[in-house]
Amino acid sequence: MGRAPCCEKMGLKKGPWSPEEDNILISYIQNNGHSNWRALPKLAGLLRCGKSCRLRWTNYLRPDIKRGNFTKEEEDTIIKLHENLGNRSVFFLKKKN
Repeated sequence: MGRAPCCEKMGLKKGPWSPEEDNILISYIQNNGHSNWRALPKLAGLLRCGKSCRLRWTNYLRPDIKRGNFTKEEEDTIIKLHENLGNRSVFFLKKKN
């Protein structure tokens, strides 16, 4: 007994997302949340795997994603942290949020 087969074994859609698929995913998550990513595609009516839905939501569709350039304050903070901590500043920023 193991996990269900992944996308390529089940004939699910791969590749770029259409605007219609984006809208389906957004409306489903707004109405029902995203507690189980593996079950979400079937419940939402998408021919995608749960991982694809999770990555699409997390990286592109989430409403709190900031797009565009850094503000002057954000850039100064990054430079200051890098001077003090080196490359470890990335981990500091992740922990802070």
